[in-house]
Amino acid sequence: MNNKKKVVLAFSGGLDTSFAAKYLSEDLGYEVHTAIANTGGFGPEELANIEKRALALGAASHATLDVTGEYYDRSIKYMIAGNVLRNGTYPISVSSERIFQAMAIINYAKEIGADAVAHGSTGAGNDQVRFDLTFQILAPEIEIITPTRDMTLTREYEIEYLRNHGFEADFKKMEYSINKGLWGTSIGGKETLHSEQTLPDSAYPSQVVETGEEKLTLTFEKGQLKAVNGKHFDNPVEAIREVEAIGGRYGIGRDMHIGDTIIGIKGRVGFEAAGPILIIAAHKMLEKHTLTKWQQYWKDQIGNWYGMFLHESQYLEPVMREMEAYLETSQRNVTGTVELTLRPLSYTLVGVDSPFDLMKTDFGEYGEVNKAWSADDVKGFTRIMANPMKIYHNVQLRNGLDE
Repeated sequence: MNNKKKVVLAFSGGLDTSFAAKYLSEDLGYEVHTAIANTGGFGPEELANIEKRALALGAASHATLDVTGEYYDRSIKYMIAGNVLRNGTYPISVSSERIFQAMAIINYAKEIGADAVAHGSTGAGNDQVRFDLTFQILAPEIEIITPTRDMTLTREYEIEYLRNHGFEADFKKMEYSINKGLWGTSIGGKETLHSEQTLPDSAYPSQVVETGEEKLTLTFEKGQLKAVNGKHFDNPVEAIREVEAIGGRYGIGRDMHIGDTIIGIKGRVGFEAAGPILIIAAHKMLEKHTLTKWQQYWKDQIGNWYGMFLHESQYLEPVMREMEAYLETSQRNVTGTVELTLRPLSYTLVGVDSPFDLMKTDFGEYGEVNKAWSADDVKGFTRIMANPMKIYHNVQLRNGLDE
């Protein structure tokens, strides 16, 4: 009869989680069950290799949990609706996936009756908070084990430990740490650690292979991307991948994000996200044509807060559902096609075709002709509009103040 305690390890196949798989089994005596939650960043071959490595490290079982569709339906859809770019730059790429990976892992741990759950995060980043917080909320009764963080391990120690326990693998330290996901790829290391430097072109996984210009059309229905260059997609995930493939060939979506981490220090990371950047830019332009001034204003506020809460691991806070409800209703008229021109490392928003275009009215043409009001209407309107400021400046002058 097996009396070993059961632990589910969030397993990516990298050095930290490979060490954890062996350490939890050999040193702590757990029955280790590895699991990877795929939110769109891993292909079939990569997933097969990860499973092979987990079993070679002694895992009692390995599970691949595909939550890509859930990630779109419960997060990406709202990030598009909110035009979410953290600090006006970063589309919250891989970081937004961590919440859904954490939820999938802890739900799997409960499903198989695990006593503990483990992850390989270090003590210097945001991911440790995202995993821990989600685990604590959804399963406070399950113990959390984090060997890499708790033992402050070096890369060399982990490699030597694995060798001493009969596991050899190529854990050659890469110059950059690269995390690829459906909503973008982050690149960290070397230049990102220094405020005065930026990443060289060679550091980005996608290289510029196209020259000249190319037209791209994106069609939205109620805020959701439905067609790319006239090709309809039933699955929005595939539509995102199509835009990423097209834009990636031009090296579009490269940038550096500098922001405040959950743990209080400044963080800096490079990223490439052709799909998200092009989709958000086109979506925002469509909204400028189809939403009123105040719809745009308040949606900008909600989108900013939604992105901040998502980045800082507050996805399970109930207010997020209220913000999502607002974002969803705001999209009822966001339907139409946006044309863009792509070129190496840049793009131009060309124009919009929408049945809800608020420019296409009989009221007037900006800068040309007024049809729904007279010159006298504007004169009277302007006179009344000036009253508050006229009163203020009159009082200033009366008191000897001249601004």
